[in-house]
Amino acid sequence: MNDEWRLQVEAAGAGGEMVERLASRELEHELGAAFGETVIVSRNGDTVFFYTGSREQAERVEALVAGLADQQGWRLETGLLRWHPEAEEWRDPDEPLPADAESRQAEHAAAIADERAEVEASGEPQFEVRVDLDSHGDARRFAARLEDEGLPVVRRWKYLVVGASDEDAAKDLAARLREEVPAGGEVLVEGSGRVAWEERPPNPFAIFGGLGG
Repeated sequence: MNDEWRLQVEAAGAGGEMVERLASRELEHELGAAFGETVIVSRNGDTVFFYTGSREQAERVEALVAGLADQQGWRLETGLLRWHPEAEEWRDPDEPLPADAESRQAEHAAAIADERAEVEASGEPQFEVRVDLDSHGDARRFAARLEDEGLPVVRRWKYLVVGASDEDAAKDLAARLREEVPAGGEVLVEGSGRVAWEERPPNPFAIFGGLGG
């Protein structure tokens, strides 16, 4: 699955500090290091949203955040939801999806697996451009278009992270996406070649500054 899960964390008075700690790369974790395993993070005040590609990954994030909260003395409330493609809304994660939706997800998961294999064969992207779209549908269609071109794309709900091989490529890609992004979309990272993988292990969290939901 590529964009189906959202962990919502209510961190009274600690939302900003939590995001800063996650972005600092100081934490030890076992969330995976591959580009396709990126966890997208967005914050609205003290509410922090984590978008993952699987329930298992969301539960690992929840365990990591709980451990951090124990260390820092934070009080947290968490909730897990799954995107329902037919209703186009977040729902109980245990609610079964329609069979046709499952089939579409299986096909998409297979395509993502092929893309990840290509990325692994050629090496991980060294730079990335982040895109915040106006809706889940816009993100799905825009990601499919970029994937058709062979670009490495991670999609989590309405957010995209697009890999680039080097700084110049990242700058060119950001400039191009600003011209092509659907109405209401925003390219969040300037074309300055913000390094996503400058140290090992890479940080699995892609932090977005905008509001979640």
